[in-house]
Amino acid sequence: QLQASGGGLVQPGGSLRLSCAASGRIFSINTMGWYRQAPGKQRELVAALTRGGSTNYADSVKGRFTISRDNAFKTMYLQMNSLKPEDTAVYYCNYVVLGGAYWGQGTLVTVSS
Repeated sequence: QLQASGGGLVQPGGSLRLSCAASGRIFSINTMGWYRQAPGKQRELVAALTRGGSTNYADSVKGRFTISRDNAFKTMYLQMNSLKPEDTAVYYCNYVVLGGAYWGQGTLVTVSS
């Protein structure tokens, strides 16, 4: 139900914009978020956006990443600026809904010169 896109190879200092599109109508969304998992590491929360519009960011991305969504809750975005090699990971989108959660399939972001 969720399709993540926008990943790719970018040089350090560059920018990427990830998108997460819902293929159908998803009801009772509480929180929308982006997670990432680097090789050999656990999946971690990168950014979250509540239904009411509050945001939360991992300390490592504060000031560089911005999470947003459209008014219909159909698409979520992650604008990533000033990318660093340590941002390299597979990025997953997540919607927390009443009674469960949806995950996207992941999109690979590689930051390398």
